[in-house]
Amino acid sequence: MDLPTVELPALPALLAAPAPGWVETTDVIVVGSGVAGLTAALHLREAGLHVTVVTKVNIDDGSTRWAQGGIAAVLDPADTSAAHARDTEVAGVGLCDPAAVRVLVEEGPTRLRELMRIGAEFDRHPDGSLMLTREGGHRADRIVHAGGDATGAEVQRALHAAVQRDPWIRLFEHALVLDLLRAPGDGPDGLGPACGITLHVLGEGSEDGVGALLARAVVLATGGMGQVFSATTNPAVSTGDGVALALRAGAAVTDVEFVQFHPTALITPAGAGVPGAGHAQQPLVSEALRGEGAYLVDADGKRFMVGQHELAELAPRDVVAKGIHRVLLATGADHVFLDARHLGGDFLAGRFPTIVASCLAIGVDPATDLIPVAPAAHYASGGVRTDLRGRTSIPGLYACGEVACTGVHGANRLASNSLLEGLVFSRRIAEDIAAGLPEQAQPAETGAWRGGTGWVLPAEVTPALQRAMTRGAGVLRSAATLAETAATLTELGVARGRPRTADWEATNLLTVASTLVAAAYARGETRGCHWREDFPTADERWLGHLVGAVGAQGRVTQQWEGKHSEREE
Repeated sequence: MDLPTVELPALPALLAAPAPGWVETTDVIVVGSGVAGLTAALHLREAGLHVTVVTKVNIDDGSTRWAQGGIAAVLDPADTSAAHARDTEVAGVGLCDPAAVRVLVEEGPTRLRELMRIGAEFDRHPDGSLMLTREGGHRADRIVHAGGDATGAEVQRALHAAVQRDPWIRLFEHALVLDLLRAPGDGPDGLGPACGITLHVLGEGSEDGVGALLARAVVLATGGMGQVFSATTNPAVSTGDGVALALRAGAAVTDVEFVQFHPTALITPAGAGVPGAGHAQQPLVSEALRGEGAYLVDADGKRFMVGQHELAELAPRDVVAKGIHRVLLATGADHVFLDARHLGGDFLAGRFPTIVASCLAIGVDPATDLIPVAPAAHYASGGVRTDLRGRTSIPGLYACGEVACTGVHGANRLASNSLLEGLVFSRRIAEDIAAGLPEQAQPAETGAWRGGTGWVLPAEVTPALQRAMTRGAGVLRSAATLAETAATLTELGVARGRPRTADWEATNLLTVASTLVAAAYARGETRGCHWREDFPTADERWLGHLVGAVGAQGRVTQQWEGKHSEREE
């Protein structure tokens, strides 16, 4: 297939950085400390390996703790894994990998029970049975939750406590991963398997804090890229660092055009419209609230989702986000409303304490007031391409969680499958590593090992990048808006910064933004959470995947891969 292309900035093959001033060695590096990273670390320790976890700020500052809704798994005898798979594939609009989905739904219940055994406590009925609820796209009650709407916080707490109990898990906090180290090899670039990373650790080693960790395998669990947009539910740390590192190292990414916009982010006074500064995080109003009976209304109090989908407010997230966006376009408003008043104040306070607290903080009482909401960037369905064991296209480099594209989500993630995916595929990665871990290799005498000879973007351009992405590559896209966004990225990409955390992050954002725009421009259809105004329907010719990479001279490339066969073990 001939793919439409748009001019985008040249991207660095390496981040500008000093040569490592210190070096440490471990068996396996896990980059990221959310559900995927910490679960991988614990399973790797079960295999007797020494593990070093690298996390960008503090261990609990990633996206996991913000997850409100829960974890989807078949625990009700009346439910089936086939039904869970069917709901997942319907949400994915033809692009889910059936083999990956089978792995998720069949292994998910066991992984969830393992999480409970290490200490995660989920909400239960008085008789001790698990409370199960329903979210958008699910046709059965199969969502477990904790603290009402604080599931992620409980999962993070339990995993953090388990990691603290193991003295053989080394933790680097306040550490930003920079570039992948690779051994010499017979690849076209003369490089072979992954053998470590460079990183910047505040207060560690040399004055500039740049060092190297050598390892026999590297696991990316860095989370998402939501900060590429100005309106996002993602925390400030979600700057696409893992995807950008993988691209610079030569790994393939896929499905990056499919960014899920959560339909109902709370519109705060500072968050109304398009914010003027980066690194804002808008509170999430979980669709579990709609699962319990809340409904969406416009400014006139009309339920606009009724008649748009058989599940109305509980339709898959892309359908609801588009429904809201149509109302915003038609009315010129910057938000709609969620009406939960009929559920009662006592029920809301008990079931959704986090949401109620967020609302009260901006002067909205869900028991008596309508909740102002609008779509915001929430979850990247695509990412670093992996097989069913989490292996990327670079030997020794693995990926799991939101940074990865396992094939589970297709064109749109089904609600509450994300924490489950982290649990399931991190275990598979640990098993694969333990089964055949090579000896430690020395890095090739080039690139990041001798100091990054690339460049970085100044952090000052980040807000302009985010605004451009939200305007032209957000919920609603077209060739014209994407071309305008590409032109802005190209203009911003000529600026040069200096080696520091904010500039490294800005460069990662430029890398993932450029790759996303290239894929979104190429895919001439509307499918899942990719909505093209100029191609408003799904097209069977696009039943397949765009595989992205950064090629010669730092240019983004896209290759078409038709309807896939099932991924390999």
